[in-house]
Amino acid sequence: MTVTSVHAGTTAGPWPVTEFTERLRAVTADRYHDRHPFNQRMHRGELTPTELRRWITNRFHYQRHIPVKDALILAKLDRPALRRSWLRRVRDHDGAAEGEGGIERWLRLGEAAGLARDQLWDTSRVLPGVRFAVEGYVTFCRVRPALDAVAASLTELSAPGLMRTRIAAFERHYPWIDPAGLAYFRGRVDQGARDGEEALALVLGWARTREQQQRAVAALAYKCEVLWALLDAVDRGDTAGWGGS
Repeated sequence: MTVTSVHAGTTAGPWPVTEFTERLRAVTADRYHDRHPFNQRMHRGELTPTELRRWITNRFHYQRHIPVKDALILAKLDRPALRRSWLRRVRDHDGAAEGEGGIERWLRLGEAAGLARDQLWDTSRVLPGVRFAVEGYVTFCRVRPALDAVAASLTELSAPGLMRTRIAAFERHYPWIDPAGLAYFRGRVDQGARDGEEALALVLGWARTREQQQRAVAALAYKCEVLWALLDAVDRGDTAGWGGS
């Protein structure tokens, strides 16, 4: 399903909250990028150092844009309480001060894997497919209504499980990476659970019609496609002649 698959003007009544919630959770259960072959190879310990560094480099391009998309969503919220709550997400990634936040922790992951910070910030090293996917997602959050943009963030519902799997995989299969570099993954276990449930409550409260509910489901499916496309690009990056390591 994509965002263009919603049928405008439907006269069907809204799904019950339980069914709507199940439909949202089914999207991440079926389409989240934990199923992508690259992630599965990562978690089985089959990636080479070059492949892992390529993923860290290109995923950073997504990470650095998380507070950008959240700032765009923040601007759509019409109540101070909502803005205060969503602002926390920007702070979680940018930090309240220098040397703090999720972006800083990803930079430390890169350093633990042998990548200099300048390498991660260098956008010329980003694969074209990754750039396209990330720009598409940021644009989506800029132009779509708050419901759609928040619904797209519901991939966070599946993030804690993925982080736990990833931590165990790195500790077991990639001992050459300093364990201190895994702080980003550890922090996202609790943050992802909190953010996912918070966003889910907003979507359930905002989507009152069948058309709105379908838009939310489609937005979440689109976000899954963004994450999948990013890994597609990383997975074939070496054959494309784009090293990124």
